[in-house]
Amino acid sequence: MKTIHVAELTQNIREMCIEANHCLTSDMDCALKNAVNTERSQLGKQILNQLQDNLRIAGDDRIPICQDTGMAVIFLEIGQDVHFEGGNLEEAVNEGVRQGYADGFLRKSVVKDPLIRENTRDNTPAVIHYEMTSGESVKITVAPKGFGSENMSRVFMLKPADGMEGVKNAILTAVKDAGPNACPPMVVGVGIGGTFEKCAIMAKKALTRPVDEHSAIPYVREMEEELLDRINRTGIGPGGLGGTTTALAVNINTYPTHIAGLPVAVNICCHVNRHAVRII
Repeated sequence: MKTIHVAELTQNIREMCIEANHCLTSDMDCALKNAVNTERSQLGKQILNQLQDNLRIAGDDRIPICQDTGMAVIFLEIGQDVHFEGGNLEEAVNEGVRQGYADGFLRKSVVKDPLIRENTRDNTPAVIHYEMTSGESVKITVAPKGFGSENMSRVFMLKPADGMEGVKNAILTAVKDAGPNACPPMVVGVGIGGTFEKCAIMAKKALTRPVDEHSAIPYVREMEEELLDRINRTGIGPGGLGGTTTALAVNINTYPTHIAGLPVAVNICCHVNRHAVRII
């Protein structure tokens, strides 16, 4: 049994909120740099180079890579042999978010009530997803989600008869409808199966998978590759101004589902696709 004081969780999440908003993960950084070389449109290349300039300035000056520093989404994969002490786990997570957004001078974008719209002034509460795993470690993923791309996300409750082609068409429909509003080049997270809420969580988590890694399931890997190619042939391009780099990756997660259903969620993220991962 491993004992973790919740203050350690708070400290890590504080640092990760700042890190994720200031720096890209290495896979995203590499994908964007490669896109400059593979983009066929001159305007597309120009936009991708401007994005590179923005990333350099953010890194050098320690300022956010996007003005929308997002709503904090936290995935906690908790080993069943971990014991927390020193306070309430959820309060510790939200305290880490509060400190990170305050100390990092990050924009506070969360409102207390979805209709009354009063700002909480510290970007809490976070959206927290818990998963119990084996072992005695805790994997923390902090994924600030901006709402330009979040608003473009979709859930499709398909019929089993729609099959694989129906799933592909749903994903392509979501991307085409998003167009420039998702700040392309985008990363497309997809959840297939489960229930209404399960597929949405899978799609969100798919965005945190490295963009250079495919699903271990052969047919899913083929879908990811095919859909990335088809999305990049839509012509939406960088910034939505045309080109051959509309998406950097399509990441698909699947889960068993009911005999009468085929839920599909598409969670789109912009070109920065921010997240930070640590294990404690």
